[in-house]
Order: sequence, then C-alpha cells, then structure tokens
Amino acid sequence: MSTLPPSVRLETGRGGLPVLRVSALAATAEIYLHGAHVTSWVPMGQRPVVWLSAASRFDADSAIRGGVPICFPWFGARAGHPEGPQHGFARLSHWELVDTRDQGDEVVVQLRLTDSEATRASDWPYMFAATFTVVVGAQLSMTLEVMNRDTTEFTFEEALHTYLAVGDVRATEVSGLEGTPYVDRPTGPDPVPGEPGTARFTDLTDRIYLATAARTTVRDVAGGRAIGISKDGSDSTVVWNPWVDNARAMADFGDDEWTGMICVETCNVRDDSVLLEPDQSHSMTARLEVSALSTP
Repeated sequence: MSTLPPSVRLETGRGGLPVLRVSALAATAEIYLHGAHVTSWVPMGQRPVVWLSAASRFDADSAIRGGVPICFPWFGARAGHPEGPQHGFARLSHWELVDTRDQGDEVVVQLRLTDSEATRASDWPYMFAATFTVVVGAQLSMTLEVMNRDTTEFTFEEALHTYLAVGDVRATEVSGLEGTPYVDRPTGPDPVPGEPGTARFTDLTDRIYLATAARTTVRDVAGGRAIGISKDGSDSTVVWNPWVDNARAMADFGDDEWTGMICVETCNVRDDSVLLEPDQSHSMTARLEVSALSTP
C-alpha cells in the first residue's frame, strides 16, 4: 500500500508483533495486524474504553485477551469439529494492511484476510475475502465485511467480541435488551424469555441475545460514564463476564481483572448465522461512543 499518513505509525508492538498506532484529532487507537485486533481506543479526555488484560499473551500462535477480537467463521467451539480453534481462525491470523487515510477529523484503517492453506487447514474449505474497516475518532466504528469468492454457498458466524473497561462490573448495568429472549449458556442451549429490567452482574454472565438489532448502553456507575453500542447488519448480541472462578481458570486473564470489564459483542451467531451465495457479501458494523452518565 502507499505511504502511511502522519496520523498512523506502523511499529513493533508487544511480543514483536506489528501494531498500528493511530492518532486522530479526537482519539487514539492501537490495532495489531495479528487478528486485525483493536487493543486500544481512548477518546480525548477519557480513560481507555476498550479493556485489555495485563496477562494477555502477544505471540503469533495465541489470541490477544481483551480489545476487540474478530470471531470468524464460527463462534465458540465449532459444532462437530471440537479440534478447531475457539472462535475461528480470524483472530489468530495475520491480516494485510490495505489502506490508511485521514477522513476529516477521523482516521480510517482497513485490513484484509483471504482464504489460504492455513484457513483451509481449519476444515473450512471456502474461498472468501474478509475486510475489516476501523474508523477512529470521537466514535469508534468497526465494520467486518465478508465476501463469498467461492462457487458454492457457505454459512458463517461472526462476532466483534468487544471488551469494555468499567469501574466495577458489580455496579454496572446494560440497557437495550429488555424483554429479548436469550440463551443462558451456563444453564443450557435453549432460549429463555427475556427479562423486563436491565441486565446486571451478580455471577458468571454468558448470554446470547437473539434476533435483536437494538442499541445497547453500558451504565458504568463506578466509572461515571455511559458507553453506547449501536450496530448494523447484526442480529445477535452477546453479554459476558467470567466472574471469579472462570477468571482464575484462564492463564491469560488476571485473577481479579473480572471486576473491571464486561463484553458486549456485536454478532451473528446460532440461528442468526449468515448464509452467503457466491459473489455475495455481508457487512456488520459496531459503533462505540462515550458520554457522561445521566441520572436514570
């Protein structure tokens, strides 16, 4: 690609992995080429909005813990293929940098992943092109576009597995999903009726909200701010916090870090997975913004 604008620097990051450091007028960000992984977004005058574990591994064979992992072409363990990588191969792959440019007060970064011997070795044999476009500014916009370059249709799942930094998850709630049926993964695979109130955190939380395009808002009471997540092209939302025991069981997650994060993930999973015919494409966008916490 052409020379980078002054707002973008390509440097050697943690673990020797290449990282893009982006400086827009209203925010800074970091994006690793390993996994096309956004690891930081800090709007001017704010604390970091995207959470990253201090215990995360940074090497070419591991997924980065925190930030915004890209889950593709499946979510979680692949049905019938337990040997495959958790959440697919996209977050473990090196993505090609194809474009960087200033766009008014914002900075645009675009990365691409195409099929290869490595992707086909994951027993997903299809020809595809995935393009990830990040727009850094007062908002953070992330768009994953997948194109079917094969001669046959294929189905995939996808998620922007966004980790958000909060002051204390026990004093945090998520609105916008009231009344939406969800799969409570710790208790079983079948959907349960949605709850009338906001989602609160008192234990392990691992929910897949189905058939919802709703905007969600994270009320971070301890942090004194609200984080809004709007989306396009997504019909599922996942809300996750590992709580005490699961945090301690993960080698790349600090024992006590669970109090300072939640995931609100923009997805198409399970019954909301995407079917693409040859030469068709599908785009999914998540947008984050931060505001002062208003009185409910």
